[in-house]
Amino acid sequence: METDTATTSTTWTIGELADEFGVTHRTIRFYEDQGLVTPERRGTARVFHVRDRVRLALVLRGKRLGFDLGQIRRIVDMYDEEPGEEGQLRYFLEQIAARRAELEQRRQDIETTLAELAEVERRARETLTNLA
Repeated sequence: METDTATTSTTWTIGELADEFGVTHRTIRFYEDQGLVTPERRGTARVFHVRDRVRLALVLRGKRLGFDLGQIRRIVDMYDEEPGEEGQLRYFLEQIAARRAELEQRRQDIETTLAELAEVERRARETLTNLA
């Protein structure tokens, strides 16, 4: 981490952020290409500021929670636009509810599939025992 004495702001290199968040340089460059982070360019070097680091953390959290990049972009961008943080949080809560419902449905589907597998396995073992 480097401190820029001219502006007294903390900055990071792409390597430092990649190491901190456990992602590749390519991943960060992809998010840059998508406009999710906008590092300053100093020659060929990318210089990431606090805003970029926060946005990267939000993007990665969104991905871990299963949101697509469009949803993540909307959530992250809303912080800087109207209706601001309140609108961002309301939209985020809506997306959380939708994601939770999707995961609950998946869990139910998995439980149903596991029960069906158990029944098929039981029948197969019973048949095998009767053949012996």
